[in-house]
Amino acid sequence: MSFQVGQAVEVEVGDVAQGGWCVARPAGQPVIFVRHALPGERVVARVTEVTTRFARADAVDIITPSPDRVRPPCPYAHPGGCGGCDWQHAALPAQRALKGAVIGQHLRRLAGIDREVIVEPMPGDHDAVAVAEAAHGPVTSLITARGGTPGLGWRTRVQFAVRDDGVAGLRAHRSHEVVDIDDCLIAHPDITDLGITHRRWADATAVEAVAGSAGPGGESAERAVIVTPAGRGRHAPAGRRLAARAASRAERGGTRRGGPAADKQRGGGVGPVRSVEREQDWAAMVPADAVLSRAPGGLAPIRGRAYVRQYAAGRDWRVSVGAFWQVHPAAADVLTAAVVSALEPRPGDGVLDLYCGAGLFAGAVASLVGSDGAVIGIESDSAAVRDARRNLREWPWVRVHRGDVAGLLSRGGLPTARLCVADPPRAGLAREVVDYLCGQGGAERFAYVSCDPATLARDLGMLIERGWTLEALRAFDAFPMTHHVECVATLVR
Repeated sequence: MSFQVGQAVEVEVGDVAQGGWCVARPAGQPVIFVRHALPGERVVARVTEVTTRFARADAVDIITPSPDRVRPPCPYAHPGGCGGCDWQHAALPAQRALKGAVIGQHLRRLAGIDREVIVEPMPGDHDAVAVAEAAHGPVTSLITARGGTPGLGWRTRVQFAVRDDGVAGLRAHRSHEVVDIDDCLIAHPDITDLGITHRRWADATAVEAVAGSAGPGGESAERAVIVTPAGRGRHAPAGRRLAARAASRAERGGTRRGGPAADKQRGGGVGPVRSVEREQDWAAMVPADAVLSRAPGGLAPIRGRAYVRQYAAGRDWRVSVGAFWQVHPAAADVLTAAVVSALEPRPGDGVLDLYCGAGLFAGAVASLVGSDGAVIGIESDSAAVRDARRNLREWPWVRVHRGDVAGLLSRGGLPTARLCVADPPRAGLAREVVDYLCGQGGAERFAYVSCDPATLARDLGMLIERGWTLEALRAFDAFPMTHHVECVATLVR
């Protein structure tokens, strides 16, 4: 018997699955992956998609709730609502347990490892956490330190989709539909204060907001906004002209942070809404330090500069607006401490930092290996390479190579390194990287930072099969309310 889209089915919910789903196995019927449910619950699930092997559904009525169920703090976290969060209906400890269970499933299935995984809360989400403080002193920008709610207000990079009528919102789950929201509760306050969802964005298809982080001196964090024009290429010439104007304004003293209050009113109706005309008006709409346009050739500054300052590991880092940086304000400190602990660097060590980004991990180990050591970073993104070279210039024994990690390792010529760290994209390690680590690389300790449990488990299986031993595995709830999780695996040989 097969299901039909829109059909309501009463089911007993079983184990959690990757992606924010739970699995229901009705007798004699296909498996159903149910969203908005928790293990052990009895729910009425409305089918949203049917394939030849399984169905997807939303829990629309909770008959027997789990003790871990809570009222979602966000009014848009419900079936048919915003798709950005997966676990707002679960208490934070339960969310971490669910993520640990998913990691354990992948380890058993893909790597043959039977291991319990405890997902650690981030500073600000649990009073007893002092993961990064032991290595770097007090962690800045904690959510609760700002009077916020644990699990909320953490996301320092948010991409909003824009409807044809100029409304900026977030997409529904597995859909192109844009949900008109007031504010995103997991967005950092510095993002919310930009008022992006309270303005009309004519001639745009997306608006991305990025917040930097300030050091302990109390400076204001820098903020940038990236606007993707409708048709992109059609607006590239305008973007270049506006970039020139911005440079001219900067020479005359630039513009100050600040801007008009939000014009879009909520509650008793919609008040006056500012209409914008392409990039000139976008630049004036938000109180960001920089506004950029996404053109086919990259990001074109309209106003301000193309990077923000991030504070982590006791110092400032320059990070290009379009480059990668951890989105939880405590994650850079926490992961850096975990990587240094995994590598155990000593004076004179050689270190290879694969997918090095803006140079965070390379910088953390540079002072520990000293001038008798060597640190080599490899990164493919040109903006990130520029950032890394600038961020690491105080250590002459650090070099950063631009290029594809797999290609550079395959060509050889790199010095041997006793220590290696990798923080690859979600796709995980390329086969050539695994071959290098298991062959001529010479590494004895490897710290593997991963945001995808499936590719992590796959790669761990290959590495263990070829001589590496998994010494430790830590997991961090760097993305509360979502199904995402960050892991740091320590391997030795």
